[in-house]
Amino acid sequence: MSALLDTLARVRAEVCALHAELTRYELVVWTAGNVSGRVPGYDLMVIKPSGVSYDDLTPELMVVTDLYGTPVTSLSADANGEPAQWENPALTPSSDTAAHAYVYRHMPEVGGVVHTHSTYATAWAARGESIPCVLTMMGDEFGGTIPVGPFALIGDDSIGRGIVETLQASHSPAVLMQNHGPFTIGKDARSAVKAAVMCEEVARTVHISRQLGEPLPIDPGQIESLYARYQNVYGR
Repeated sequence: MSALLDTLARVRAEVCALHAELTRYELVVWTAGNVSGRVPGYDLMVIKPSGVSYDDLTPELMVVTDLYGTPVTSLSADANGEPAQWENPALTPSSDTAAHAYVYRHMPEVGGVVHTHSTYATAWAARGESIPCVLTMMGDEFGGTIPVGPFALIGDDSIGRGIVETLQASHSPAVLMQNHGPFTIGKDARSAVKAAVMCEEVARTVHISRQLGEPLPIDPGQIESLYARYQNVYGR
């Protein structure tokens, strides 16, 4: 059990610290947005509590849930014959917890999920329009277009289903949920945060490009080449 407690402490500290990147890159306002991380080796995840200011977040406030979004009330251990007790904070997990949990259940390769309402990416989502791959950066990071997922309401795992169904057919680690905003995934929470930062950057750049004229498309074969090189050689 001590291994689990050590792993939980590490993931909670990492997820807490990564929320500062969302404010640093101006991807969120007030208490909106969230980062979650899978707990390696266990059917658990760590996510931001609902309604807590980013400035007030601490590792101890990060909520641990199972992969259905139910908070874990306590963990007990008797390693070496000594009783031990660990408790979750008495806080409600993010309202997006069901979506994150659904992704972890159905995409075992995913170790981190991020949701923001970053301005430019959310503007594309409001139009229900995917971001076309017209930048080599997009080829590298997203392997093509950043797709749009279906409209879905918060409250159950409908958003999670839309994320999974959309991303399973795409190289992209980002999806623009229609009328809602971007969700990103990664091998770990840090990778998912990077994808969120890059998604907003290309959303902004492509939007500005379209104000000047029609962006030039990149040949699909070249996009595949860019993606393979970055993911397997340069980006590693």
